[in-house]
Amino acid sequence: MTDTGLESGPSELHHSVGDFAGENETFYSDQFARIQGSNNWVWSWNPAAALLGPLWGALRGAWGFFWIFVVLELFALVQVGRGLWGELGADQLAKFDRLSANIAKREQQAKDFVAAGDTEAAEGQLKIADNLKRVAAQAKEQADLAATEAVSILLVGLGLLIAVKLLEGFFANQSYEKQYLRWRADEATPSGVNRTRLWFGAFLMVAIWPLTLFRFTVADPDAKLAALSDGFLGKTIPITKFPVGKEYFGSLAKSGDAGFDWLANNFSQFFEGITYAIRSVLDGLEIILIETPWPVVMVVIIVMAFRLAGIRVAIFTAASLLYLAFMGLWEISMITVALIGAGAFLCVLFGIPLGIWFGKSKRAYTFAEPVLDFMQTMPAFVYLIPIIAFFGTGKPPGVLATIIFAMPPVIRLTALGMRGVPEATREAAVAFGCSKWQLLTNVEIPLAMPSIMTGINQTILMSLSMVVIASLIGAEGLGALILEALQYAAKGQGLLGGIAILLCAMVIDRIAQGMYRRRTGA
Repeated sequence: MTDTGLESGPSELHHSVGDFAGENETFYSDQFARIQGSNNWVWSWNPAAALLGPLWGALRGAWGFFWIFVVLELFALVQVGRGLWGELGADQLAKFDRLSANIAKREQQAKDFVAAGDTEAAEGQLKIADNLKRVAAQAKEQADLAATEAVSILLVGLGLLIAVKLLEGFFANQSYEKQYLRWRADEATPSGVNRTRLWFGAFLMVAIWPLTLFRFTVADPDAKLAALSDGFLGKTIPITKFPVGKEYFGSLAKSGDAGFDWLANNFSQFFEGITYAIRSVLDGLEIILIETPWPVVMVVIIVMAFRLAGIRVAIFTAASLLYLAFMGLWEISMITVALIGAGAFLCVLFGIPLGIWFGKSKRAYTFAEPVLDFMQTMPAFVYLIPIIAFFGTGKPPGVLATIIFAMPPVIRLTALGMRGVPEATREAAVAFGCSKWQLLTNVEIPLAMPSIMTGINQTILMSLSMVVIASLIGAEGLGALILEALQYAAKGQGLLGGIAILLCAMVIDRIAQGMYRRRTGA
């Protein structure tokens, strides 16, 4: 039994339901008492809900009821509309008319060929006409068959409508009783009878139902709606004079092109400076990873993994690097590692300070959050358009695309970690004489470090996901190998290249995470 205060007595329940329902309190208090007095389903009928349907839900503030039955009634009404005035088989009739016109054209061409003495060409046209006649006959048969289904569709629609009405009547009191329980816990829950809600619900139904019924019950609705709107509005309002649809798109696209060109021309030195800085980082990494003999690089990386992250990570690193070497993927893998490393390094370099700032300043994070949402949700391919416009193609633009796409996680999670530091801990540190810098470096950052490391992990993985996309603008490495495999459907090459990308990212992540765990003793 639901604990709703029945033990307080029927009179108190009646009074409480009266305050909630506003009207018909006797009816609703009786029905709620029946529902609450049983652990099983109670057959409770609400004639007002069955009659008014979704409007009853709007009147009572039961918006869940309203939306469910707006959709169900609309589905039933679509079937009724299709049966009453739906032009069933209209597409097949249109096909029949097109074929008939084509048949007449072929027969006329055959007559012209006969008149010109070319009987072979005439026979060819007649043969085509005979084939078209068979197809036209099938289309006409299907159109007639569809037209005979109108009555059955109408009956199905009426049956569905009756079933929905019955469901509304039986479901209304159950739904309204749950709303009453929520109102008992939170009086902000809609209650009583509100005419404004009723009118708003009616407005929503008028906004949803007519156009949807027109769309699903009338043949070629777009053309008829265009003709209807021109007939009603075109005489007084020259709507065809206004730019619509792709004209807006085209004009805005031209403005965007002009804006990008202006920025690229007037700030070319700034963009070239960024490109030069990123290229310097990449060149340094590639000299270390590629120009140095690969056995030397492998030994150094394995020893570094052992010293920073332990024997297990060192063994995994050795196995991964041996895979890259023996598959002949060492050089392009090191290019990929340089791209991932440069992108992840720059993301961490700028992302952690920004995350600390946003974690300490709610106002700054409020302004930054929409930008971070934009950076994370905008499709990655879209980033390539302005990057090509400003920075050209090659590896540095690929790193820039990676930075835009992969920086938000480390910023968000760093800010989350900073906000998660207990205020009591901060106050205690200040009470013991910590300066702001000491508080940040000795208290806040260490306590936020698990969240920061999770952000670094996500940034590395998202940098990995941009490797293939960046190859579209000239970034080399394993991404170009995957792109080639996609172009030529080379399944084995794509799989082996994908495993190589995965191993590169896992080695970087395992070393970074293992270094943190060894330092903290986790």
